[in-house]
Amino acid sequence: MLNLERLRTLSAVARHGSVSAAAEGLHVTTSAVSQQLSKLEREAGQQLLAKNGRGVRLTDAGRLLSEHADRILSQVEVAQADLEAHRGQAVGELRAAAFPTAARGLFPAALASLRAEHPQLRARLQEMEPDASVPAVVRGDADIAVVLDWYNKRLPLPAGLAREAVLDDVADVAVPADHPLAGRAEVDLEDFAEDDWISWPDGEFCHDWLMFTLRGKGIEPRIAHTAEEHHTQLALIGAGLGVAVTPRLGRGPVPEGVRCIPVRNTMRRHIYAIWRADADRRPSIRAAIAALQMAGAGLAG
Repeated sequence: MLNLERLRTLSAVARHGSVSAAAEGLHVTTSAVSQQLSKLEREAGQQLLAKNGRGVRLTDAGRLLSEHADRILSQVEVAQADLEAHRGQAVGELRAAAFPTAARGLFPAALASLRAEHPQLRARLQEMEPDASVPAVVRGDADIAVVLDWYNKRLPLPAGLAREAVLDDVADVAVPADHPLAGRAEVDLEDFAEDDWISWPDGEFCHDWLMFTLRGKGIEPRIAHTAEEHHTQLALIGAGLGVAVTPRLGRGPVPEGVRCIPVRNTMRRHIYAIWRADADRRPSIRAAIAALQMAGAGLAG
């Protein structure tokens, strides 16, 4: 009989394209992956992998079995969700991922609520940017992730995921306190065409959004510094080194020497939760979404 964990390993190799990448995604060693695949080949009675240069490729039999494995694993997920739904309680483990400001701004209240209302549920949070958390949900390494769209740019999502809104987050422009526009009640992004900008690192979704938005307004931004954490960005701004877009979620107290100015045409991030659609009936997923929405409503209030 085919072993479920070995099928999961084969599916990971097919999805990631190599044994080493599959091992990283499964959080095991490459040796463990190779051993599982060797045992699966003996169970299947056919060769599933073939050498391809320095790597491997799936044989025709390997591709066929990996397609069946994906369907089997999805059905197992549905079965687990149905059992949990039949019991009607949020129990077991829930693995959550969230980008830093959502982790800081939403999850302390949401996790405390889950612990109080669902004592048999063990919720664990890992801080993770969307470019990592979305694949983690697809792979099954995370049960739920909190990610974001910008008002004018959506985050690409693969098929097979469900989503639900948590809150809308307003973003301001942060400037040094002695900036000529620091006293304004409102500003336009075009007002900062000649300023140095502090951005998220190149390649991150929010960096791509900033470049897309400023260029759409005819501004070719001068990116003077990049920093992943908003607190670091604000510290750089306080030192007079540039301006930045700064969302309000998880921002906390603004440092001395920094002013945050609303934008006339309000910029918003749409914060939402994603999970695998075949786990939709799990009470733990529903409980987590409700807790996140309650935490978001508290911030909006």
